[in-house]
Amino acid sequence: MSLQVRDYSRMAAQPSVVVLLLCVIGCNRRAADIRIDGSSTVFPLTAAITEEFYARNPAIRMTVGFSGTGGGMTKFARGEIDICNASRRIKPGEVEILQANGIEFLELAVAFDGLAVIVNPRNDWCECLTVRQLKELWRPESGVKRWSDLDSQWPEQEIILYGPGPDSGTFDYFTEAIVGEARASRADYSASEDDNVIVTGVSEDQFALGYFGYAYYEENQHRLKLLSVDSGNGECVFPSVESVRNGTYQPLSRSLYIYVRTSALARPRVAEFVEFYLETAAEVARDVGYVPVSDEVQKRNLSDFQAALKVSQAGNQTSAIQ
Repeated sequence: MSLQVRDYSRMAAQPSVVVLLLCVIGCNRRAADIRIDGSSTVFPLTAAITEEFYARNPAIRMTVGFSGTGGGMTKFARGEIDICNASRRIKPGEVEILQANGIEFLELAVAFDGLAVIVNPRNDWCECLTVRQLKELWRPESGVKRWSDLDSQWPEQEIILYGPGPDSGTFDYFTEAIVGEARASRADYSASEDDNVIVTGVSEDQFALGYFGYAYYEENQHRLKLLSVDSGNGECVFPSVESVRNGTYQPLSRSLYIYVRTSALARPRVAEFVEFYLETAAEVARDVGYVPVSDEVQKRNLSDFQAALKVSQAGNQTSAIQ
């Protein structure tokens, strides 16, 4: 199977384009058959798979949004969407809300991603940062203001910071991995759920620094400079397909997920889409800059999907009889 993947990283900044692309004519009057929202990091993967599925099933009405993992989980818990894209695992508190609302779900790991720490290409003094330096830079109440605060040999110029907003799973992951506590971060930085805003900000300021998913760096590497990270062992490692997959790029590599409402699988179109997603995710992940899951994980995904499908179908038949 050969899939044609568009540049969805740029389209993520244009919700109107997404709606026009992924929603059939007339969907403004009729509810979408499949509703997806969540992580902007997972968006390029899901959008590419969605477009291919829609091309094969043009009668299906679909919408895909990117309100961030936290925003998507909120909608997921309300039953407003069928699938939530997530750039982190679901939190215990979110599980409790879902259980309280009577929503059962299926967790599927669909790719790996590494977080990229990026600076402006004109930055000729910094090639690598240690986790300790990153923590000192991003922790709450950080006293780091200038590059020279991180290294006395670096410019006495203010560091202009960019990063994901608090609804982003990337924000949760980065703060937990670097600062040591999820959502613990300095507040005086330019925050955005749209990674393209971060790209623009860093690319236009010589003294800027930011972070986001590695795939966005891949798409914009001509405008940015990638830094390597020293986890504390004295070795600077760049994020790459190999380093993310083999675990040597630490602590900034992670799994990407989709969460599916089990009850939604009783609707044939949702079940068909999820199965198509799992069958094509490996190929599309490579195309959009992510690292595919292993064959073992892919087999487990399909097995879990089939088990959840049987449960949903059984529940649907019981409801019909009653």
